[in-house]
Amino acid sequence: MAIDGPSALTSHGEDDWEPFGRRLFQDDSTRALSRVGVVDVGSNSVRMVVFDGAARSPAYFYNEKIMCGLGKGLAETGRLNPEGRKRALSALRRFALLAKGMQVDPFTVVATAATREALDGPEFQEEVFRETGLRLHVIDGDEEARLSAQGVLLGWPDAKGLVCDIGGNSMELARIGDGQVGKRVSTPLGPFRLQQLEGGPKRRKDHIDRILKDAQSKLKSTGERIYLVGGSWRVIARLDMERRNYPLLVLHEYRMTPQGLLDTLDWIAASDLAILRARTGTGAERMELVPIACEVLRELIAVLKPKEIDVSAYGIREGLLYEQMPEKLRERDPLIEAARMTERTQARMPGFGKKLFEFLQPLFRDAGEQRLRLIKAACLLHDSTWRAHPDYRAEACFDNATRANLGGLDHTGRVFLGLALLHRYKNSRSGNRMEPLFRLLSDADIQQAEVLGKAMRFGAMFSVGDPARAGRLVWMPKKRVLGLELSEEGAGLFGEVAQARFAALAVALKAQTRIALAAEAG
Repeated sequence: MAIDGPSALTSHGEDDWEPFGRRLFQDDSTRALSRVGVVDVGSNSVRMVVFDGAARSPAYFYNEKIMCGLGKGLAETGRLNPEGRKRALSALRRFALLAKGMQVDPFTVVATAATREALDGPEFQEEVFRETGLRLHVIDGDEEARLSAQGVLLGWPDAKGLVCDIGGNSMELARIGDGQVGKRVSTPLGPFRLQQLEGGPKRRKDHIDRILKDAQSKLKSTGERIYLVGGSWRVIARLDMERRNYPLLVLHEYRMTPQGLLDTLDWIAASDLAILRARTGTGAERMELVPIACEVLRELIAVLKPKEIDVSAYGIREGLLYEQMPEKLRERDPLIEAARMTERTQARMPGFGKKLFEFLQPLFRDAGEQRLRLIKAACLLHDSTWRAHPDYRAEACFDNATRANLGGLDHTGRVFLGLALLHRYKNSRSGNRMEPLFRLLSDADIQQAEVLGKAMRFGAMFSVGDPARAGRLVWMPKKRVLGLELSEEGAGLFGEVAQARFAALAVALKAQTRIALAAEAG
């Protein structure tokens, strides 16, 4: 029975609608994203994601995945897996109902390698539309590569190198840089397809090597960074974390060296996959494809010789959003946009974060552009966990920064931001359960995070409306003197608690204090 869902209304589109449905962004000034849904019907999984929140850094309002195995056996039979087809249809029927219940519109469904290559792919499209009202937009390999690459750019604006997106039946490669997608290549190197290749590991190695060398002749990679997209890659990266005892289990922007990753591939090959599954919480369907994905990755390193291999949690689904973003929206910083949205929806006094940042700037005159954006993000986020119990606010702040879905933020940046926010609520970090993560920072980074946190701790309560009205910070690094010039209002606000927090900031800076009324200072 057909379901009267959102996409039933948009499936055939009007003249002004985009290739993947109704436009998401109507003008360049868009800040907030109306709730929109995307479904990716892949060869292995069918996933529904509903985005909400900041337009440039969308949050995952809802996320559900079913491992259907739609493309399993496709290389041998030429048809979709019968059981996988039933499961995919069931999942899509559920997703249509969920979208209707959430009032998600537009709701876009994109299908990739399995549906486009199967003889019964068109029949499956018709069945899906008939049963669910959802229209499957079947994309070719070139378009799949482009959308995956755009997904990386959504969360990683300065990404430069090659995006490698592995699915069940294909693997796409695309060059990115300067916010643009360049040359791309689609290859038949999905694990499902490679499972059907006869001749064992030696035959597979030669086959993979030949296809990758052909792709390299078109892409002409020069040892650039590779950005990995896809479930099989994410499992391997998670196993790399396990082998290394890496303290932060966030896959997005996780970075690996070629040699370190090769060591992990050897470790996986010598391990019991059932034990690795239990240690990492990986599903059986996903782990089944890991050994062959490891073979592909080993040859990828040998042929392309990347200087670094990074993981992107963003791919086709996010690429569909980036597809429609006006250029002005793409140019915004995803980290700052997400922090602004968090402040607007969760802080007690939205707008205070900008004033706090301006008040503290004298302390960070020599900070570079990347450090300043972290400082600004911290100021915007400094009050976002005020509803937490006072005894746990410091931990809640740290957890939010290090584990939140934030684009444009590498792992050291996450820990720096988390540590600064921890010190916003707590003077000491010793004995903290987060201590293992601090080793991702240098001693200098730890010290500056502490200074930032204690500066926010002082500035956030020095004045309710605008700390600049109460006083001005003066930092003389050569003399190691921290000054505070107080206005008449500020003199009244500079009570015992404010004095204690100002003194704690001076200790973090290893400085003496100098306090004066603004008139006297002038």
